[in-house]
Amino acid sequence: MTDTRTSSRRLPRTASAPAALPPAGLVGLEPEWSRLIDVVESGTAGVRHGWHLLDNGPQLDALGVSPVGTILCVHGNPTWSYLWRGLLTSATKAAASGAPAWRVIAVDQLDMGFSARTRGFRPLARRVRDLGDLTDALELTGPIVTLGHDWGGVVSLGWAAAHPELLAGVMLLNTAVHQPAGDPIPAPLRLVLGRGVLGKATVATPAFLATTLALAHPPLSAAVKHGYRAPYLTSARRGGVGGFVADIPVALAHESRPELDRIAEEVRALAVPTLLLWGPRDPIFNDRYLDDLLERMPHARVHRFEGAGHLLAEDADYSAAALLWLGDAVVPPAAPPVVPPVEPPGNAAAAAGPWAVAGTHPLWYFLDELRDSDETALVDMQPAPRTVSWRLLSLRVRQIAAGLVHIGVGPGDRVSLLVPPSADLTAVLYACVRIGAIVVVADAGLGLVGLTRAVRGARPDYIIGAAPGLMAARVLGWPGRAISTARYPAPMARLLGTRHTLAELIRLGQARLAAGDELPPEPAPSDPAAVLFTSGSTGPAKGVVYTHGQLSAVSRALFLQYGVGVGTGLVAGFAPFALLGPALGARSVTPDMDVTAPKTLTATAVAAAVAAIDATVVFLSPAALVNVVATADALTPADHAALAGVQRFLSAGAPISESLLAQAAALMPGATAHTPYGMTEGLLMADITLEGIRAAAWAPDGSVNPAGGVCVGRATATTRIRISALDASGASAGELSEEPDVTGEIVVSAPHVKDHYDRLWLTERASRRGAVPGERWHRTGDVGHLDSSGRLWVEGRMPHVIVTAAGVVTPVGPEQRIETLPEVARAAFVGVGPPGTQQQVAVIETVPPARRLHRAPGPLAAAVRAAVGSPVAAVLVVPGLPTDIRHNSKIDRSRLSRWATGILSGGHWVKP
Repeated sequence: MTDTRTSSRRLPRTASAPAALPPAGLVGLEPEWSRLIDVVESGTAGVRHGWHLLDNGPQLDALGVSPVGTILCVHGNPTWSYLWRGLLTSATKAAASGAPAWRVIAVDQLDMGFSARTRGFRPLARRVRDLGDLTDALELTGPIVTLGHDWGGVVSLGWAAAHPELLAGVMLLNTAVHQPAGDPIPAPLRLVLGRGVLGKATVATPAFLATTLALAHPPLSAAVKHGYRAPYLTSARRGGVGGFVADIPVALAHESRPELDRIAEEVRALAVPTLLLWGPRDPIFNDRYLDDLLERMPHARVHRFEGAGHLLAEDADYSAAALLWLGDAVVPPAAPPVVPPVEPPGNAAAAAGPWAVAGTHPLWYFLDELRDSDETALVDMQPAPRTVSWRLLSLRVRQIAAGLVHIGVGPGDRVSLLVPPSADLTAVLYACVRIGAIVVVADAGLGLVGLTRAVRGARPDYIIGAAPGLMAARVLGWPGRAISTARYPAPMARLLGTRHTLAELIRLGQARLAAGDELPPEPAPSDPAAVLFTSGSTGPAKGVVYTHGQLSAVSRALFLQYGVGVGTGLVAGFAPFALLGPALGARSVTPDMDVTAPKTLTATAVAAAVAAIDATVVFLSPAALVNVVATADALTPADHAALAGVQRFLSAGAPISESLLAQAAALMPGATAHTPYGMTEGLLMADITLEGIRAAAWAPDGSVNPAGGVCVGRATATTRIRISALDASGASAGELSEEPDVTGEIVVSAPHVKDHYDRLWLTERASRRGAVPGERWHRTGDVGHLDSSGRLWVEGRMPHVIVTAAGVVTPVGPEQRIETLPEVARAAFVGVGPPGTQQQVAVIETVPPARRLHRAPGPLAAAVRAAVGSPVAAVLVVPGLPTDIRHNSKIDRSRLSRWATGILSGGHWVKP
């Protein structure tokens, strides 16, 4: 296709037709929304066209409320204003409840929906003018917020750029404003534009419409599909569908190419609040188009709805997100201006200097300070122990940094690291952060599906990896230019798609440094440094963005709490802390293990790692700890001697029992055993020792402490902990409080709490809900309480709270009571049924393990019910409880709840 005329001539001729009202009975469509209006087409001698649009203005009038503004909604192809019915419903209900009232006008573009069929071809510039003609006829006044989807997004942006005096904000669902001349358009559109296909697929048959409707996740109901098909039942009514496809400006000579390029550039000048809501599963408008929009509108808020696709308006509750954003960002003229909050001292860098938080410094500080030291910086245990000095590590970091700059890596570029814990990973990570690149770290334990979702969502510019990671990236289509840590033969390099090797970067950097080139200016504390992905144990893994200042504050917290610093030997069987070793000036080592399978760590491997660096601090995950204890019999006298030198032992990342911690501590008799509490969003929030756990087991009067949950101790030196109390529905609705014995969501604040979630504005907003103005807090998603001594007790996760007719129940307390029974190895306590009337169900592993799924026999079920002390609808026995993919020790209660629901509803006894 070379121009519009060529494409449009391949479309069947259709007849003109007037605008009409939709038929009655379309699901979700209120008849009173529909209205028709005749509009004079600008630039003509009085040519008029009839428009159909949806408008909740009359309903707002009936409610007696005045709108604070108008949302102008523009559909794409092959949908119509029916796409926006959810927003009309939500906005009207919100106004009826007393919330700010928004008038919603959703148009049917000409030749589409139930607007007039003009019979002519309407290129992009004409459609932008059409929308302006309509708003002029409606005599709309500001403030107006545009909302567009698909090619309606482009049309709405064209209107926005032409009406700055009316514009108050911009909202977009999956769309695009730029198609690089050298890049192919998405495959589905190439297929439709093929010779002999365009007319048949879009006009003569409903194939294009049917294909679009099939993109919904989950599939649309028959009634909703009927609603979308209603305006396009005959080929005579589908001319606009084909016309829209023909107007895709693929070639530079296309009639609409100049208009698209104009809009793409004018978008850069739109300084109004902007919201981008995105469905990542869209085969048409994928994340590269989102990247382009963000490059043009860097101030935009973004939320990617994992699992959603092209029909985001059907896949997710976009209307709730839109109304929340409107309330936050688009201020009515009568309202006072919003003053950006000021972080209090201790929560962010003050004006005194770039590293104003006491004791913090750039992550590479010790690499500069110790650059002439031949003391050990780290030890690689695989494939054989290899010692790396501070001098060598510092040199390699500078060389790799210079090499990265040489190939074009710059500040703000994202670099995904698919390198196992090693000296290579450490050097590459510090090289990236030194030049201001943002490292993307997603644990291989997420599995290929989780990794793919994470890496694609982060949209790295470069990928640095070993062969397994690069092969997965190549096969699964992960974005980013590939750099390998090893040199491969040419055929293998081509297969992996590598552009450079780590050795090549070192040589390039060495030459640049020898020539006197300097590294770029150091990034500021407020600049983003890393995107770290969560475990995904309660949903898709989320990208957590840390600034340089916040990562430095993490290392500061470790120093203050455990004394990890210069001279400390750190064994890190928990990857995040292995990478912090150089930032602390500590020599570090990761034991010989498969980091994707923590249970591969053995006691002898820990002892060997301790001996390699004379370690004084050992940090292991609970999942790894299980096998360490199980393999302790293999320790030699030399191993025991090495372990005896450990002074502090830490285990965190998932709940850990007192007995397991005690068994591990017995292997390191000179160490104080700690179990810190934290999460990817805040790696060190509270801490408790083994002695503290034992003391917490008893009430002040000497009786067994009745508090349900796991005691994780007191807040660390730089952390504040509050509780947001649960209401009767199980929601954390209470004000942030330190009151004891109040169960609610755990909320934390510290200098080292994450900056924000990556491209998850809605999630980020929820995580800070109810925070004191001017302060940075994070809602952890954990539920628990503070006791009278200020200790924090964790009672489970917010999604696992059970809401019964008798009240709210948190799961950990009942699980602990069940696990006191000698016949029970582990227990999970879940809810079945709708919230408010949920039934409590216990799912247990027995001693010895069961060989099949079954209901617990009468005596065991009675013992479980007695231990719980409240009604239990069923006690189910399983050979093994499902755990999340990475931690292995976090029970997947959501999965068990769905499984138990199926069993109790008469379903088959299948493995949960």
